[in-house]
Amino acid sequence: MNLGRGEWAGSGRRDAQCAHHGSGGFTFLELLVAVLIMAILATVVGINVANKPGEAKVAATRAQIVTFRSAMQLYRMRHSAYPTQAQGLEALCRAPTTPPIPEQYPEEGYMESRNLPLDQWKHAYVYLVPGSDGQPYEILSYGADGEPGGTGPDADISTAGM
Repeated sequence: MNLGRGEWAGSGRRDAQCAHHGSGGFTFLELLVAVLIMAILATVVGINVANKPGEAKVAATRAQIVTFRSAMQLYRMRHSAYPTQAQGLEALCRAPTTPPIPEQYPEEGYMESRNLPLDQWKHAYVYLVPGSDGQPYEILSYGADGEPGGTGPDADISTAGM
């Protein structure tokens, strides 16, 4: 078989080039982000269809906290520790500037956006180190009223209760 320049059939050159440039597949982080985005969208859309806006906000906030938890696990796997209280949740979006500064922080961060999301009532999430119940951290939303405690839509939503 006579192959011209640029033809790869069985030459082995293609395999060497693919190995040099990577497999072209998705990274674990990309797949995790895609799954989390789909889960959040499914939660928000499903509950909004049920026409219960208060419950939809609670469910969307819970889904966002689950996304934070996944990002925290990735951060810990890569840097052997969770962000400190001083670094806060911003460490999931941008490389921390307060010690300990992680080596090899990924350019895209650990969240889908470089901006830290707010809860569904436009309040900042609270990050506590250590968390309640002996947990290494806690992420929470104070609910609709933005104050600790409360019931119904004003109730706190936390990683401690998940």
